Amino acid sequence: MRVIAVKTLKEYIKLFPSAKQSILSWHEEAEQALWNNPNELKSQYRNASVVSEKRVVFNIHGNSFRLVVDIEYRLKIIFIVWFGTHKQYDKIDVKTTNYGKAYKK
Repeated sequence: MRVIAVKTLKEYIKLFPSAKQSILSWHEEAEQALWNNPNELKSQYRNASVVSEKRVVFNIHGNSFRLVVDIEYRLKIIFIVWFGTHKQYDKIDVKTTNYGKAYKK
């Protein structure tokens, strides 16, 4: 899979340095993946939440953080949408939040 907006991930690492290794690990695993549908994704990430056909939420760093992405399975592209703490995640509408909205502390 190709991860779009790696720059956004780097911004999140600056905001949340404790999540750095977990974000980098997720990124590496995602780039090596070849998911064709949400079921294949769920076989690798059982704790991921499939919100819609395209939108997925990953638990990062022992569920301390949430990463929201949109996935175009046919094109093998993952778009970074949002990243923040679990508490911050509870304050957003995961279905409608926009791309690249880094949650400010």
